[in-house]
Amino acid sequence: MEFRYLGHSGLKISEITYGNWLTHGSQVENDTATKCVRAALDAGITTFDTADAYANTAAESVLGEALKSERRASLEIFTKVYWPTGPKGHNDVGLSRKHILESIDGSLERLQTDYVDLYQAHRYDHETPLEETMQAFADVVRSGKALYIGVSEWTADQLRDASKLAKELGFQLISNQPQYSMLWRVIEQEVVPASEELGISQIVWSPVAQGVLTGKYKPGAEAPEGSRARDAKGGADTVKRFMTDGVLSAVQKLAPVADGLGLTMAQLAIAWVLQNPNVASAIMGASRPEQVADNVKASGVALDAATLSRIDDAIGGIAERDPAKTVSPEKRPA
Repeated sequence: MEFRYLGHSGLKISEITYGNWLTHGSQVENDTATKCVRAALDAGITTFDTADAYANTAAESVLGEALKSERRASLEIFTKVYWPTGPKGHNDVGLSRKHILESIDGSLERLQTDYVDLYQAHRYDHETPLEETMQAFADVVRSGKALYIGVSEWTADQLRDASKLAKELGFQLISNQPQYSMLWRVIEQEVVPASEELGISQIVWSPVAQGVLTGKYKPGAEAPEGSRARDAKGGADTVKRFMTDGVLSAVQKLAPVADGLGLTMAQLAIAWVLQNPNVASAIMGASRPEQVADNVKASGVALDAATLSRIDDAIGGIAERDPAKTVSPEKRPA
């Protein structure tokens, strides 16, 4: 496993992060989830990403239980705040001071830790003044409950505004967590240049496009049993934008590229996002321990210019690149 600095900070994280969105407390039984976490640790992963909203707080609890015997200082534990949680009342959502300060305490209790390494705004809250949000994050840092602050799916302008306020308040914004893959490149035009300017790294989610870039979905064929595209608990909704014959046919053209490098298609997809120098880590989920051991082999893989060109020839024309696709809800979700 290789490690990279997160933003303009001294914090190093594993370039593969283990994430438990859509798995822990939901698709995967707790004992299997624990085995996946153990597999991640065995593979050299030290960075773990979750959120209070995943499985309505259950994912944090599962991760906390799985990591409780580990040396805390050897791990980087990330969580997030924004989406509705708990009974989902009128203040159980958003980035108000009330919700942030109450949510960090709940997350720490579930994760069985005194602090998180990175506390992230899971989306931008258009209904709370940014000054209020950033002051609350500053207080979370000063209290020692979070060491660093990041965001997720914020636009370039939002990053600039937040970074300016953070500096005025005596802390720094060091990360953004966007969706990014060969098929979803919306951050490249605006978010990445702004982030490079501000000293912010990307921690990218869905580098294999919810499994589509593994090549397991074939054009004109039924999705495999047990796959995310068959998951009625939410997985099918997240993957459906890619489930067209045009996309799936293009993805199949990546198979000979991966084969020629001795990689699986999933390893190729993860390695591809890590070629972007603004990406500090790629988040990988798993429903089986063997998936972890397989996908971490993407760490340290260098793709030469000819390989990157072949990938663009195969799939670049169908990739989504519109920066306007980076959005947060105009109204807080109920």
